[in-house]
Amino acid sequence: MIFRGNASVANRTVPYSQFDSKNPEDLWKHLAEFEKQTGSEVLAIPHNGNLSNGRMFTVETFAGNPLTKDIAALRARFEKLIEVTQIKGDGEAHPMLSPNDEFAGYEIWDKSNLNGTEAKKPEMLQWEYAREALKTGLTLGKKLGVNPYKFGMVGSTDSHTSMATAEEDNFFGKHSGVEPEPHRWEHVVIEAPDPKFTIKGWQQAASGYAAVWATENTREAIFDAMQRKETYATTGPRMTVRFFGGWDFNKDDTLSRLPASVGYTKGVPMGGDLPGSSDKKAPSFLVAAAKDPYSGNLDRIQIVKGWLDQSGKTNEKVYDVVWSGGRTLGANGKLPPVGNTVDVKNATWANSIGSPELISAWTDPDFDATQPAFYYARVIEIPTPRWTAYEAKRFGITMSPDVPMTTQERAYTSPIWYTP
Repeated sequence: MIFRGNASVANRTVPYSQFDSKNPEDLWKHLAEFEKQTGSEVLAIPHNGNLSNGRMFTVETFAGNPLTKDIAALRARFEKLIEVTQIKGDGEAHPMLSPNDEFAGYEIWDKSNLNGTEAKKPEMLQWEYAREALKTGLTLGKKLGVNPYKFGMVGSTDSHTSMATAEEDNFFGKHSGVEPEPHRWEHVVIEAPDPKFTIKGWQQAASGYAAVWATENTREAIFDAMQRKETYATTGPRMTVRFFGGWDFNKDDTLSRLPASVGYTKGVPMGGDLPGSSDKKAPSFLVAAAKDPYSGNLDRIQIVKGWLDQSGKTNEKVYDVVWSGGRTLGANGKLPPVGNTVDVKNATWANSIGSPELISAWTDPDFDATQPAFYYARVIEIPTPRWTAYEAKRFGITMSPDVPMTTQERAYTSPIWYTP
């Protein structure tokens, strides 16, 4: 948790374990009282929803009671951001929940809870992943009048090394016990009672980072930006991503070298709400990304949409809005793969495919002004070597065939919401 306020508590982080309760609803009530007594502001960022075994983003309280409007409001007040990617797996989307999304399932940990004492059941997954939670939030928002899952996205390492080592070629692991050495890929990181749930070193993800669009590089400005959800997550690369929503973005807006200037003028940034439109025309979005100079070129930018239809059913669709390489969408609406230049043996790749930057203005072709919706951008890099490939080359070792050697790093922006 991050605090801002008087000198005694300003800008400090406090773990959940400080509070004498296993009930998150009690925590939020405690934080509300804390703000009242101290005049401080609190931002609580939950993590590892993917390991919660169905408890993170449900429609019930922790005790199993129906979620109330008051509890939903407390959660929306304090949990304005969630950690969507980190060393213990990625939590954006799961292929079982999003079967039409070929990029769902990145660095998945989905066999059990954190310590391997409880097996994962398929019905648990819908309450663990960010995209599904955003959809659930639309349902709860209509039912309760408050959306408890109207959150932004950040990434974090969750490492205990105090080092910024979230990139594949500079990955030091979660703690000093799993620093680089010839056998860490096969070391037991989490030993479960049932061996099939035990986590080995190679399953750690070299992830992630929290990116914040603040007005200046001060703690106060960064805190304010996090409060308004003007943030995005990356799985390690320091790519630059902009995302704005409005009603009048067009192709000419993509010609600027400073997309934020037109973005703030004509729309709202990531984390914002689309303003009302009297003519009910479809919203438009300006999205731009520039590669990390030390990482892979960009494959594509996608916009992920979720919406609630008239029957009360939630839906999702992933749109490829701009991409590299002159490819064309197939008859199935899918974009062909960008290719793969990775030389696993030498742990290198060529930026001969992909693009160093991408920008587009996109209008929702399926918009219905009566349906609440959210939109967020996902940026995908070309394939590059995973940290395991660097490790194999560095130590001259051969890992087992089930160890992945390549990755497609990515970024996720905070959503922009539309409410009729």
